[in-house]
Amino acid sequence: MAEGKGGLEDVVACDSEICFIDGKQGRLLYRGYDITELAGHVSFEEVCHLLWYGDLPSAEQLKQLRGRLAEARALPPGIIQLLRALPPARPMMTLRTAVSALGLYDPERDDNSLPACQRKAERLTAQIPTVVAAMARLHDGKDPVAPRSDLGEAANFLYMMRGAQPEPLQVEAMDMALVLHADHELNASTFSARVTAATLADMHAAITSAVGTLEGPLHGGANEEVMRMLVKIGTPDKAADFVRDALAAGQKISGFGHRVYRTEDPRATILRRMSHDLGERAGSTLYYDITRAVEKAIFEAKKLYPNVDLYSASTYNAMGIPTDFFTPIFAISRVSGWTAHVLEQYAHNRLIRPRAEYVGPGLRHVPATAGA
Repeated sequence: MAEGKGGLEDVVACDSEICFIDGKQGRLLYRGYDITELAGHVSFEEVCHLLWYGDLPSAEQLKQLRGRLAEARALPPGIIQLLRALPPARPMMTLRTAVSALGLYDPERDDNSLPACQRKAERLTAQIPTVVAAMARLHDGKDPVAPRSDLGEAANFLYMMRGAQPEPLQVEAMDMALVLHADHELNASTFSARVTAATLADMHAAITSAVGTLEGPLHGGANEEVMRMLVKIGTPDKAADFVRDALAAGQKISGFGHRVYRTEDPRATILRRMSHDLGERAGSTLYYDITRAVEKAIFEAKKLYPNVDLYSASTYNAMGIPTDFFTPIFAISRVSGWTAHVLEQYAHNRLIRPRAEYVGPGLRHVPATAGA
């Protein structure tokens, strides 16, 4: 590959009003609102409205949106049957299949108009948490728990996972995590959704593309890799030696560095505090303490800052969420941003068709002896 052209780095692929990342200042804005003002001050549902419709909702708009989301949470019986019938697999593979199947059951599957796609965005954002919770229950040999209409998105998801009312601090942490992960400009999964949508494929096709892209350990799967690293390290006093040995062996350490940020990811700053508070509430800050030790060792060795994956791992672990379901929870949040970008792509569509810099052989001719 020609030098400097790999990964489309710094290539502007579209105009967008949804999200802005200031990599130098370490700022993340959703339609002009700084993430540090949104997280902990507005709910995930309010952020969904902001991403889809351009503004934070009024009290009446929020009430109506929450009602529509609650009404859309229940899954068609065929999806539950499908989840029961699928062979054991990584949760993201199962989720990818389920999202695609949801398109078959969608009441407006053949309608690609803007109003229908807005309703599909709401349905997908309501249904994906129900799918993930059902997957987790079935994985543990339990029956899925039906959603409740009296709970918000974060609380309802935790309720469906456990079948019991979640603690307020965990609901607060989950809601904040959903807000923080809702969008992040043209990351790999969002770009794949826009590429698919640009062909005028349907909303479910675009989101299936995004789910498949999110699975990779260089994208959404990084938080799972962080958790496995923390378990492997075991105690904070072993973190420095682990980092030294890993770097000497040329191994990548997940949770650090970013293609865009040149300082600390602002989402990591917020989750660092939440990870500590949840650990304290759960009676152990072990994984928070290991994460802090790893962060210190990496900065001393490489001057790298943490990204969102570093502290989302210990945050989810403190809530009792299995490691294999960290990335599906990422999808529960990011579907709001994916669908917002798909809606924007449809509204101002042009087929996304980049070119490659050809570096192969020049013109060649088939020899006369070929095929003899």
